[in-house]
Amino acid sequence: MKNFDGCQLPCVPKFSTGAVSPVRKTLMGSVKRLLAVPWNRHVKKGLKQAYYISNRLRGDSTQLTAAKDLAPAIPFVQGDLVRVRSREEIFSTLDPFKELKGCAFLPDMYQYCGTEQRVLRSMRHFMDERDYKLKKVRGVILLENIICNGTPAFGECDRCCFLFWREEWLEKITK
Repeated sequence: MKNFDGCQLPCVPKFSTGAVSPVRKTLMGSVKRLLAVPWNRHVKKGLKQAYYISNRLRGDSTQLTAAKDLAPAIPFVQGDLVRVRSREEIFSTLDPFKELKGCAFLPDMYQYCGTEQRVLRSMRHFMDERDYKLKKVRGVILLENIICNGTPAFGECDRCCFLFWREEWLEKITK
């Protein structure tokens, strides 16, 4: 991608004028921040690969079977009214890393279980700012006014990114 006209992406590394100090400076918080990148890039990646290979060798597909049972027959479209499934239903689809097909179920998402929401859009692409690549996705839904407020490891964030929801975690409401 060479033409970035109208896109803020090339400016992201230049946005800040200095390091932002975390809200709370605890020893545990500092250790989490220090280890976050190597953990996610190397250790967690290796653990996931080992987990999925061992599942394939054992023939264990309970998590994916549960997800297939919850997959919608008709795709979601903008404006659809949906119910976020219960914690138990969602947890039955998650692997030990609290993910389904690479999409994490974050602690901030618990509060929406069992609630009615409206679909903002079904995603097809998103910009992954970790490697500045445009990624294709299927089965990922954005819900109106459901945004991320930050993470425990990095603290509060004012960016207001939408949370990604797997379609298996949602149920269409027909009226």
